[in-house]
Amino acid sequence: MRIVFIGTGEIGVPTLRALQKSEHELVAVVTQPDKPVGRAQKITAPPIKKAQAGNKMSILQPSRIKDREAIEQIRALAPDVIVVMAYGQILPRTILEIPKIACLNLHASLLPRWRGAAPIQAAIAAGDDETGLTVMYVDEGLDTGDILLQHKIDISPSETGATLHDRLAQTAPEALLESLRLLATGQAPRDPQDKTLATYAPKLNREAGRINWNETADAVERKIRAYNPWPGVFTDFKDRKLKIFSASVVDLRGTPGTILRKDDELVIATADRALSLTEVQLEGKKRMTASEFLRGRTL
Repeated sequence: MRIVFIGTGEIGVPTLRALQKSEHELVAVVTQPDKPVGRAQKITAPPIKKAQAGNKMSILQPSRIKDREAIEQIRALAPDVIVVMAYGQILPRTILEIPKIACLNLHASLLPRWRGAAPIQAAIAAGDDETGLTVMYVDEGLDTGDILLQHKIDISPSETGATLHDRLAQTAPEALLESLRLLATGQAPRDPQDKTLATYAPKLNREAGRINWNETADAVERKIRAYNPWPGVFTDFKDRKLKIFSASVVDLRGTPGTILRKDDELVIATADRALSLTEVQLEGKKRMTASEFLRGRTL
C-alpha cells in the first residue's frame, strides 16, 4: 500500500520507522513546521522530521494542513492509506477523502475513554488500571471515529507520563501493521464508539501542574507521576515555584498545604493524609533530593 504518514510528536517515531521497514510504500511524511524551543528559542525540527534525517523521503511541513496547497500536495501523492499519530492539527474532510482505502489515527488510549490531547496523563491521574492504543478511522470529530482495533496494556503503580508514553510508542507499530493487514484482506472491523462512555483529556498547559493540596494524597501523588515530564507539577514556596518530581503517601495529617518536617523528610499535608516529597527543584536552583533541599533551610 502507498502510505502517507502525518505526525509530529516523539510517540510516533517507532511507528514511522516500522512503516519504513515494512512491505508498504511510505511515499511522504507530513509534520508541523520547525519552531523555536527553550529559553534560547532555537529553531528546532519536530521529532518526526528528525527521525527522517539522512533519508530522501519527501517531508511536507504546512503551517495549516487545511490550506489548499497542502491538500493538493497530499492528493498528488495518491495514497491508499493516510496514517495519523500525534500530529497536532485536526484534518479537514478534504484530507480524509483523499486515501483510496482509509485514513487511520493511532490514539494513545482505549477510546472512547480519554478522547483529546492528553490521554496518557489523564489515564494515570485518574488511577486507571489499564490503557492502550486505539487504531480508528478518522472522522471530523475529536477522536470520535469508528474503531478498527485496540491493544491494551496495564498501568503500573509507579507509572509516569514518560514511561507510559514510551510503552505506548512501542505498542503502536504492531497495532498499525496489524490494521494494515486487515485492510488489505477486506476484513478490517469498523466498530462505532459508544459516546455515552466518552471521557475527555484536554490539552495541558504549565498552570495545570499547580498542586491543589485540598485533594487527597493519592490524587496528588498520581498527578505528580502523570505530569512527569510534562507539564510538570509545582507548588508555591516563599514566592517561588517548587517543582516536585516524585513523592510517596505517608500516614500523617495536618491542614492541607501545611509543611510538616520529620527528620530529613519534606512532608506536606493534603486533604486526608500527606505526601513525603523525594525529589524537588526550587525555581532558579538545581534539581535535588528533599533532604538536600532541607539542609540548612528554615521552613
